[in-house]
Amino acid sequence: MPEPLFGLKHLFGIGDLNRDQITSLVNLGEDFIDINERDLKKAPTLRGRTIINLFFENSTRTRTSFEIAGKRLSADVINISASTSATSKGETLLDTAQTLAAMQPHVLVIRHSIAGTCEFLAEYLDETKLINAGDGAHEHPTQILTDLLTLKRSIGDITGKTMTIVGDISHSRVARSHLLAAKIMGYKVRLVAPKTLLPSFVERYGCEVFYDFDAALEGTDILYMLRVQSERLTESSCFPSIREYHEAYGLNMKRLRAAGDHCMVMHPGPMNRGVEIATDVADSMKSLILQQVEHGVAVRMAALTALCGGATKE
Repeated sequence: MPEPLFGLKHLFGIGDLNRDQITSLVNLGEDFIDINERDLKKAPTLRGRTIINLFFENSTRTRTSFEIAGKRLSADVINISASTSATSKGETLLDTAQTLAAMQPHVLVIRHSIAGTCEFLAEYLDETKLINAGDGAHEHPTQILTDLLTLKRSIGDITGKTMTIVGDISHSRVARSHLLAAKIMGYKVRLVAPKTLLPSFVERYGCEVFYDFDAALEGTDILYMLRVQSERLTESSCFPSIREYHEAYGLNMKRLRAAGDHCMVMHPGPMNRGVEIATDVADSMKSLILQQVEHGVAVRMAALTALCGGATKE
């Protein structure tokens, strides 16, 4: 099997990459966009390779985009969810992963609720490349690469730009990954949330923290909205009500106009319309949300190609 591109053995997190590796993955993703836009959406890049998507958390966008990415590169793709894996019968995660690795796949794409899952498995799976498709509240590297590609194509160089991330910061692997990426790529991050949805000592990442959404709007180039991850909340008292949360932290047209004509809107999905984002904002010309979904396929094509050592473009 060819050597991985860009010095990548696995893809665990944005924090493990340097600026050149991030730039190379984003640029390779951009190269693959034209395959996704043509009538015959197929390239022989990963013909003969086998990719297993092993998802222990529900996912629509990430899992589907990895599946489409692999198939468009002509790889053999197998999808396994927690409900259909042997873990539902009591088998350990490690036993499941080792069993799958014994079948000689080239890449395991793993999504799990426990942070560090891929790093743990990598100690036991010597011959299998691993991609982190989201682990707990830790990291989500391919989402951040997707966002960076989307921003490159919409606003150009983001060095010195300000991204304001609003919502459930405590449980967001996307927020954490952007904080890490910002230090590497040279953009600024502001965090906006009620105190109950902010992790302790988050300022150590070098970001600005706001509890008042309106106070954070001036000077913002990208408004990045997050949903409240109610499935991860251990308390029901993080904020008074959905209505009051939307009034204080929801993005509406008034706030978008206050941020300025240049400001763009992003969201990693799934959206809760009327909670963190109003429908007219989500569907506006300032929204990059569907572009994020589209570019997610191209970025995952890039990640799979890089780890499998495939040709950069065919």
